[in-house]
Amino acid sequence: MSSITIRMPSGSRLTFAGREAWTLQRLIEAGSRGVTTIDHPAPRWSHYIFKLRRAGLTITTEYEPHRGSFPGTHGRYRLETPITVVAEAA
Repeated sequence: MSSITIRMPSGSRLTFAGREAWTLQRLIEAGSRGVTTIDHPAPRWSHYIFKLRRAGLTITTEYEPHRGSFPGTHGRYRLETPITVVAEAA
């Protein structure tokens, strides 16, 4: 199981493990372009985003249209909170 520890702008530290850590790592890597479930298919993206938001991170969602066999919209998530990664473990 992976984990990531970050420092918030307030100076407090938060540690996330498992899928929350994986999700946060994808958001950090993506930077301002953000992440979609189309780019990184994974179950329950919205739940992991919910849990990160509940922990105090600001993550925006922008809805974009998509085509294909099942046209509709999907969310692009962006981490807006300026954080510093303190530690990562595999």
